[in-house]
Amino acid sequence: MSKRLIFIYLFSICFSVLTYASQNEVVPAVAQTAVVAAAETNPTESPATNAKADHSGTFDPVDIIMHHVADANEFHILGHTSLPLPVIIYNKDKKEWFTTMSSAFHAHHGNGTVEVGGYKMEHSRVHSADGSQMIDFSITKNVFTMLLGMTLLLIAFFLVRKAYANRENQAPKGFQSIMEPLIQFIAHDVARENIGKNYMKFTPFLVCVFFFILINNLLGLIPIFPGSANVSGNISFTLVLGTISFILINVFAKKDYWIHTFAMPGVPKALLLILTPIEILGLFIKPASLILRLFGNITGGHIAVLSIASVVFILGDVGKSVGGSMLGGLVAVPLLIFVNAMELFVAFLQAYVFTLLTSIFIGIAQEEHAHH
Repeated sequence: MSKRLIFIYLFSICFSVLTYASQNEVVPAVAQTAVVAAAETNPTESPATNAKADHSGTFDPVDIIMHHVADANEFHILGHTSLPLPVIIYNKDKKEWFTTMSSAFHAHHGNGTVEVGGYKMEHSRVHSADGSQMIDFSITKNVFTMLLGMTLLLIAFFLVRKAYANRENQAPKGFQSIMEPLIQFIAHDVARENIGKNYMKFTPFLVCVFFFILINNLLGLIPIFPGSANVSGNISFTLVLGTISFILINVFAKKDYWIHTFAMPGVPKALLLILTPIEILGLFIKPASLILRLFGNITGGHIAVLSIASVVFILGDVGKSVGGSMLGGLVAVPLLIFVNAMELFVAFLQAYVFTLLTSIFIGIAQEEHAHH
């Protein structure tokens, strides 16, 4: 059981890093286009100068919120302090690798002040200065948090395993008593109820995916380092989980599942011309619903919390009005407490819903029909 958990975790991490990398292939060209457009509009000001002007002007909640929910090549801690992260880039045009630390760009509010090896940092992401195509394998803020979550879960599972070994045939105690009901719930009330007799084959994955989503959701609720990253609200993260679920559902599907997909028994052939394309489309709609549901709910939660917190700065005119700040605090603080409590519930709920629906989809593919 523990070997399967470790294998699935490592596989998920490798797959996630590769997906993050593929996501960044086209970013340099887009970023270069934006820089050129900005230069044509106002040729006397550089992007760094414009960024500085934005930070010295009025409070822009949209910019702050979008900066938070997006990924970054550095991990902001407090004020001007950030944790530098490794930058690992393969330039497809030059056929060469580029490695450094994000601190080499001397970033200020996500915008680098220096160019390093033909690369620059804008909006906390490293781009090619000349617009050449690249693949970013960097350890970004989301990847760092994801690795941290995986490490915490591996430690937790090994502690539980050690507790079982040392307290064989005894009632669970301490941390073991917290983890055991959750694992038993996923294994028996979710996997066994929805999959049936073959549930043990898929239980390691379902346990892994539940806790992996949960730990990343909980880390995202922590407002300070090493939390705050919007990992579960990143489409690449949910895409990886949805793809793995799609593979498990269809690779291990029974013969009856495919018969009902391509040639449903008892249905007139003329009607199959309509039903079969719908069934085939359903193969992809199932994982898509998993991907978009998790992405939308977690990202929406982060945006909601930051939007409410922004009320303090908007009413206070960024510190110019003490009365406005106090009024904003009276409005925002109770709402933030309520919304954060809801987000804590949503963190568990979304992990459960993803696991539950995955088990249902696997169960449908494992079902055998007597009339065959």
